[in-house]
Amino acid sequence: MYNSPEPNGNPATTTTPPSPPPQPAPPPAPQVLPFNAKLTSDDIPTPSGGVRSGACSGSLVAPQWVVTAGHCFHDVKDRPVSGKPQYTMKVVIGKLKDSDPGGYTAEVVDVRQSRVNDLAVVKLSVPVPDVTPLKLAEDKPKSGQKLRFAGWGSLSPTVIKPSDHLKSGEFTVAKINSTTLEVQSVVPKTVENSPCKQDSGGPFFTSADDRTGTLVAIVNNGPTCPQPGRETVARIDVVAEWITKQING
Repeated sequence: MYNSPEPNGNPATTTTPPSPPPQPAPPPAPQVLPFNAKLTSDDIPTPSGGVRSGACSGSLVAPQWVVTAGHCFHDVKDRPVSGKPQYTMKVVIGKLKDSDPGGYTAEVVDVRQSRVNDLAVVKLSVPVPDVTPLKLAEDKPKSGQKLRFAGWGSLSPTVIKPSDHLKSGEFTVAKINSTTLEVQSVVPKTVENSPCKQDSGGPFFTSADDRTGTLVAIVNNGPTCPQPGRETVARIDVVAEWITKQING
């Protein structure tokens, strides 16, 4: 109600009830597979003196380290290279689509090549906060074990370019070799649920909550797709100790 004027003609002061305290913002939606990594480059040298583009996939295994395929880093003669990359490799962590907001972007500044399994662990220019890295499998996989695949590879066996969204699929371990696994898709394969070109380095992992998990194997050959029969992927347990030394060394 408006108060009557005081003698000087000014209205009397009205007491306004205090505003309610601000409500906390709702928690962000849970991230899905936030450890996934998309690696892209636009300046890979070619023998003719030009440059080309290329892409790989990977996964975060420590705040500043990603596991991917070794052949993603090479010289002009396609020989694997360690140390400082010979071209710029951008890494985007934690997106499901290129158009998604958020995620984390860094560049590869150091490459460590494994002597087995065409695998590399690469150091990022900055650590990735707020993402739980995948653990490294230390035990031998079991026949029949269920694994999930994720990657940013091509959606065509002939038009080779990275996908604009994360692909994923479900597999089971069919055969265990000395350094590799043979895995079988749970459903008929398509370009959306199985590895293709530029999926090299993509993780095969276990996860109970879509946010954390264990890295069991990686794509290390970027096959044609959809590949008939089983996929052969590189075991992590046989190089887990080596990976840990690179990260902590």
